[in-house]
Amino acid sequence: MTAPVPALRITVGDVTRELPTVRVGNVGRVPLVEFIGDSELTNAAAQAMLPLIPEETEVLLTVVTNALPLTHEISDRSGLPYVVARKKRRTYMQDPLIQDVPSMTLGVAETLWLDGPHAARLKGKQVAIVQDVVATGGTAQALARLVERAGGTVAGYLVAFKQGESPLPLRYLQELPRSL
Repeated sequence: MTAPVPALRITVGDVTRELPTVRVGNVGRVPLVEFIGDSELTNAAAQAMLPLIPEETEVLLTVVTNALPLTHEISDRSGLPYVVARKKRRTYMQDPLIQDVPSMTLGVAETLWLDGPHAARLKGKQVAIVQDVVATGGTAQALARLVERAGGTVAGYLVAFKQGESPLPLRYLQELPRSL
C-alpha cells in the first residue's frame, strides 16, 4: 500500500486550497502552487497583493509561467501595465535582451528572453517584479538584471508565496515551508 502524499492547506482571502506536494531533487517534497487554471485562487491572490505594490511602481514585470495570470489580474485591478519575459526565444523577437538564470530550485538552468520593444517599455520606469513563489530568488534576480539592462529601476519584488530564504527584500502574502 502506498503512503498518502502530504498536502498543505493555504487560505488567501476567502479561498482555501489543499496544495499537493511534489518531490524536488534532494530538497524533499515541496508544496505546488498553481495559478494557471485556478482563477478563483488567482483572483484572491491578486486582490490580496494590491497593498504590497510599491507606491512608485509604474510597470509590472513577470516571466511566462505560473505567475502570468497572477500578474495579469494585478494589472487589471491596479491599472498598471505589465511586461513579460519569456523562457524561449520567439522568431518575432526584435533585438531581445537575454539573461541566464544562475540557479533554479527545480534544478533546471534557464534563459530569459525580453523582446526589444518590451524592454523599451521599462526604460526610465520604476518596475515591480511579480512572481508566484520565490525560494532562492534566482529568477527574481535575473528579472532585476533585465530591468536594469533595459534602463529601468526595480521598485520592489511582489510574491504570492515565499519559500525558504532569499536575499531579496520580498513583499509576500504567505510563507510556505521549504520542504515537507
